[in-house]
Amino acid sequence: MKILIPTKFAIVLYALVFLYFGFNHLAHGQEMAPRVPVPGGAFWIYFTGVAMIAAGVAIIFGKPARIAGYLLALLLLTYIISIHLPGLIQGKLEAPGNLLKDFGLMAGAIIIANIAPEKKNRAVN
Repeated sequence: MKILIPTKFAIVLYALVFLYFGFNHLAHGQEMAPRVPVPGGAFWIYFTGVAMIAAGVAIIFGKPARIAGYLLALLLLTYIISIHLPGLIQGKLEAPGNLLKDFGLMAGAIIIANIAPEKKNRAVN
């Protein structure tokens, strides 16, 4: 079977989503801060924005894509547990869609981490 879309292209598209999300967090941190369920709302919005940008860049350039993918998956799991599940329990209309979106993005991050080449250890002479 011939592959129509190269995997690297798909990975770059995936990473671009996180660059957008990260810059969106930086641009709208104060507006998003009330949604954060822990103290220091704006700080966490900015922190996660920078983390998403760093993950996107690492995934695009492939260094260190493996750890970036796993950390991104952990970040998304944190969103699911701390924001989307409580929203689902509270009956918020957007919660099911956001929960499923982040599950899908988390799965993508894990797949990218799993296919990324491992960092080779060099022997010390």
